[in-house]
Amino acid sequence: MPTQLDWYLQLNLKTRQLRLLVALDDFGSLKKVAEASHVTLPAVSKGLAELEKGLGLELFTRTPHGVRPTIYGECLIRYARGMLADVQHVRDELMALGSGSGGKVNVGVYHASSSLLMPHALALLKQRSPATNARVTESTSPVLLPQLWEGKLDLVVGRLPAVRSSSGFEATPLVEEQLIVVTSPNHPLARQERVQWPELKKYPWVLPPLASSLREPIERLLAQHDIELEKNYVETMSVDITRAYLELSNAIAIVANAAPHDALQPLAVLPLALPRMLLRPAGVLWNRNRPLSPAAELMIECLQEAATAMRGREGEFPDQLS
Repeated sequence: MPTQLDWYLQLNLKTRQLRLLVALDDFGSLKKVAEASHVTLPAVSKGLAELEKGLGLELFTRTPHGVRPTIYGECLIRYARGMLADVQHVRDELMALGSGSGGKVNVGVYHASSSLLMPHALALLKQRSPATNARVTESTSPVLLPQLWEGKLDLVVGRLPAVRSSSGFEATPLVEEQLIVVTSPNHPLARQERVQWPELKKYPWVLPPLASSLREPIERLLAQHDIELEKNYVETMSVDITRAYLELSNAIAIVANAAPHDALQPLAVLPLALPRMLLRPAGVLWNRNRPLSPAAELMIECLQEAATAMRGREGEFPDQLS
């Protein structure tokens, strides 16, 4: 026998109510939702009351500072975000079919990624299907992975996290990474055929942030060579900022081996041997609980082909993600 909850979820739950839930979670205030939605405060309050009455559940707790979702509200909001993303994907695919377009793929890329793999994959995408469009968003893992889970992104490209089978994410490795020591071509050490580790002590460094998986092994490596970092370094995960800063200074950095190969701002590789660090491969990640669109499947194929070409022509397209 269907319950009140079954009946409401299956027959009466509307898209506008899902949007209201998400807006209340985002703004945390009935008044702010009303202002952002250009409706009256009583209308927002009535909409929430009708939803709670229909479900037979309290979704938000009213406080002097606004509203806070209950455990029931958190559950429904989580699925509301996914359902709204699915509705948007359906809309995009239907419009693409109607217009003759090949659809659209939304890809997240980590800030630390260099500019080789993704542009080559995008070029392949456009060669294969000029009518397939792509939106690329750069950010960090804590930002991109929730968007991937909610369906706002189709794919995430970068260093693969440790993915458990229960996580719901599917991953395909693309390229292995190697680390190298780099400077500006005008750096004093860049002109030497041989470089010894003690010579690096007097120069500033560019390091990944403390939260990065690379920070600890790099610090350990430098400590083995008696290189202290307490006073003179900057932190960034951006390859572009690292490259530009090295160009303007005598700083040194340890990066993935694609960074020096930028045609506009090449870097010098110092002849120093680094031990093989335990780095996870770079690759592409998606949510296995959501069906991939034809555009997303084609993007994965192009990423794989671009990675294969880069591995086969290492002198021109070295491994690329950091």
